[in-house]
Amino acid sequence: MSYVSLTNLTFVTRFPAGQIVERSDTIIRVSNLMSGHQNLDVLIVGAGFSGVYQLHKLRKAGFSVKLFEAGSNLGGIWHWNCYPGARVDTDFSMYQLSLEELWRDWNWVEKYPGRQEIIKYFDYVDRKLGVSRDISFNTRVTSASFNATTNRWSVFTNTGITVNPHFLILCTGFASKPLFPNIPGLDNFQGTVHHTSLWPQVGVDMAGKRVGIIGTGASGVQVIQEVGPIAAHLTVFQRTPNLALPMNQSLVDVATQTKMKEEMYPILFRRRFQTTIGFQYDHINRGASDLSPEERYLLFNDLWSKGGFHYIVGSCNDITSNEKVNAEMYAFWRKKVLERIRDPEMQRKLAPEKPPHPFGVKRHSLEQSYYEVFNQSNVALIDLNENPIIEVVPNGVKTRDGVVHEFDVLVLATGFDA
Repeated sequence: MSYVSLTNLTFVTRFPAGQIVERSDTIIRVSNLMSGHQNLDVLIVGAGFSGVYQLHKLRKAGFSVKLFEAGSNLGGIWHWNCYPGARVDTDFSMYQLSLEELWRDWNWVEKYPGRQEIIKYFDYVDRKLGVSRDISFNTRVTSASFNATTNRWSVFTNTGITVNPHFLILCTGFASKPLFPNIPGLDNFQGTVHHTSLWPQVGVDMAGKRVGIIGTGASGVQVIQEVGPIAAHLTVFQRTPNLALPMNQSLVDVATQTKMKEEMYPILFRRRFQTTIGFQYDHINRGASDLSPEERYLLFNDLWSKGGFHYIVGSCNDITSNEKVNAEMYAFWRKKVLERIRDPEMQRKLAPEKPPHPFGVKRHSLEQSYYEVFNQSNVALIDLNENPIIEVVPNGVKTRDGVVHEFDVLVLATGFDA
């Protein structure tokens, strides 16, 4: 028998059919859902976009299939990502399932939907497809082993349910394990501390509070935009400047979407299979080095005005292979950003003259008001390369210069162990 570990196996208890298992956050009826389904054709793990789609398609194809989800509802990463400002960085028309029975009657509100709108979309999907009837929520897979003799998996869960499917499909994404910073004393902090990927579903009140945010990746950028205007004071700890791009957010009306559904939607969904990363646009099949300086400037400016990832994904095909072109793209980005930041010291930290890395080789975040937040008098920015964190103390964070930055709330926007 070969053994495949999905997570760290701690302790698995098996319960009789129908027994109630008390947990601190919910009551789960262990095996009513799985009654008669121990020997499944397929078990899916994860109720995000891919898991829900797989469940729907396999069910229609006649397979006996069930889905285990650790969360209490549909959404996958969007169930867990409930921190302030969480939203997608993909155009609404592409960030949805391409089933006509779904898109025909659904209308989005924002060009780049926020987390709440995504959750409403999953609720709509469930009403249409009825996927929840084959999902066991609050059920985390703890381990799985494969028996080469029976050609079946043995899948164990935290609720005591054990199933034996022929096929095990992990729709768990590549980034689902939170990465906690290795900072001495983190457990000693006496205020409120949360990781963005494990944010409380009920939210955290940060209005009028002293807030510290460690990390300036995608979640950090989104939280900073929301907290900066309402916090009594916000301190951001930055290791690497985020070379964020303008989102150019807007509302989308029903009339526009109705027109798109007549012809555009099917074309866009087919187009996804023709581009490098599944957007409706792609790199230009021409080198920027072949363009005149004037052509390059006009191209960069046009892509910038479109917002989103157009500036990097829709540009020329040599932007990450031609060092001179790459430097020119960074210089254009920097000029645009500096126009929005007033303080020279903030400019130096957020958009340094020398790029922290080649432009486009690290994922860019999309922002709406990120750089303006650093114009506020209640916002400070600590460059961890110049002044690293020494330890977390009960009332805040101590940096190498000896200063203790006092906080009521500490946000760990440190991403995933990917």
